[in-house]
Amino acid sequence: MPTSAETAAKEAGDFLLEQGKISEQQLEQVRRRQQRLNLPQHRAILDLNFASEEDTWRALAAASHLDYVDPVALDLPRPTLDLVPLKFIFHYRLLPLDGDADSLTLAISEPPRQMEQGNLRLLLGKRLKIVLATPSAIHAVIKKHFGLGAETVQKLREERGGTELNQEIVFDLQGKEADSAIEATVSAFVDQLLQEALRLRATDIHLEPYANSIRLRYRVDGILETVPMPADMRQLHPAVVSRLKIMAGLNIAEKRLPHDGRIAMKTGNEEYDLRVSIVPTKYGEAVSLRILGRESLFLDLGQLGMEPGQEAIFGQLTDLPQGMVLLTGPTGSGKTTTLYTALAQANDEGRKVITFEDPIEYQLEGTVQIQVREQIGLTFAAGLRSVLRHDPDVVLVGEIRDFETAEIAVRAAQTGHLVLSTLHTNDSISAVTRLLEMRIEPYLIASSLVCSIAQRLARRICRHCAEEDRDVPAHTRDEMAAALGIPAAEVKASKGRGCVECNQKGHRGRVAIYELFLVNEAIADLIQPGLRTGELRAAARKLGWRSLREMAWLKVQRGLIPISEQERWTRQLDPSALLRR
Repeated sequence: MPTSAETAAKEAGDFLLEQGKISEQQLEQVRRRQQRLNLPQHRAILDLNFASEEDTWRALAAASHLDYVDPVALDLPRPTLDLVPLKFIFHYRLLPLDGDADSLTLAISEPPRQMEQGNLRLLLGKRLKIVLATPSAIHAVIKKHFGLGAETVQKLREERGGTELNQEIVFDLQGKEADSAIEATVSAFVDQLLQEALRLRATDIHLEPYANSIRLRYRVDGILETVPMPADMRQLHPAVVSRLKIMAGLNIAEKRLPHDGRIAMKTGNEEYDLRVSIVPTKYGEAVSLRILGRESLFLDLGQLGMEPGQEAIFGQLTDLPQGMVLLTGPTGSGKTTTLYTALAQANDEGRKVITFEDPIEYQLEGTVQIQVREQIGLTFAAGLRSVLRHDPDVVLVGEIRDFETAEIAVRAAQTGHLVLSTLHTNDSISAVTRLLEMRIEPYLIASSLVCSIAQRLARRICRHCAEEDRDVPAHTRDEMAAALGIPAAEVKASKGRGCVECNQKGHRGRVAIYELFLVNEAIADLIQPGLRTGELRAAARKLGWRSLREMAWLKVQRGLIPISEQERWTRQLDPSALLRR
């Protein structure tokens, strides 16, 4: 049995090592980082992603001789939170969990030093019991009860002598506010807005004004999530929009027309581009921000989520000297990421790569990128025609929208160019019939189209709270078994329970599902006027083609996505069954 002195000397890493959460080598790496950067050990563990936040903070609580709590699971009522003044909650990042006239139980994310605890005891005038909670859990409770921006409103009230914000705060034409403190506070809120989006790994931010409120939503893993905001934030909306316009280099005086711009931002060692879109509405200007992470440009093929066979085929496609490769899928299905990954593979010193995009979402080193400007006649078709005289080896066309663009792209693919583009169809095989509908000659399609790829982005099960799904319906189990060619007894499925790491959602991150349709001589012979998709599908299946739904079942079997995500993207309605009901 260890002595109290030995226990006192232990740090969070020692407890995680005893529990088998980290290895000796990992702990040694943590200690080196801790010493080099002068960090607390639990922070070094989290930075290196060797253990989950919850496991790390449980170990920290044990090392600090404090209790660990999860305030999210406690579902604290508002009267309990009101036991401590709001400014203390924001300043110290703490939560009151319980209290009476003489004592308070406070959850805090870092073990307090003796002096800090003494200061808190004097300020609050009560005996304190300190417990530990993860920073994510404390942040989640504060955001849920007070809303994002409550700290900003509190600061503005203090600057205005404690009065309510009953009048809109706006910047003048130069973007300056008479009170520089208020300007700094609004700027801090905008930074908080963007930091929260990065923390949640959101791809889009939507800020929409209404008569008496504003609505803030983040698109996380493809789904919009509403973030609570204080009612007083409505008065700050014009100032927030003006601040974003200033950052994007836009005219803050023009409030009647739509605006588009870009903001470059850096957090730590990571750089981001924000694509800004501002449109006028009845109650003010609505803002949409698309977050483009520059780091995601340099994805390896292995990071896309393709199956090994698909990955090998995709790698060979990027090495082709000529031909057309099409990506299909709805908006937000990850087509751009896949295209840029293909470009990164094809981009070497011996090949010239030119892209034609609307808009240019990422900057790719070593690639000539051209922005479409339809208002001056620089359309996809006109640009593509000019680009072909620029001696390219690889051409990326952002989207094939019309006959003219399709015809030039098809002919370019026949004349020694590798053409990559996107097309809006439901699956990979429908790309052929879509080109036929655009009046492209069948023989041109047959001789130029090499591969059509359909893709969807499904939410990945959080690895920290994944558990077996024991409620798989019998008909689902049978369909999975048939699609995967395995006995029904071997069918497996998982789901996320919900935890601090995934914000109680059960999902964290996304994985792509791919469907590849390769055109060979047998398929090319079928491409004729009046071709039906069913004929192509039957021929493709004989060559090993598998549908998106079948590929999604494979992800379910491997525990990457839940059945609900598979159904969300690949479910098909049976009209006869619905009518019988």
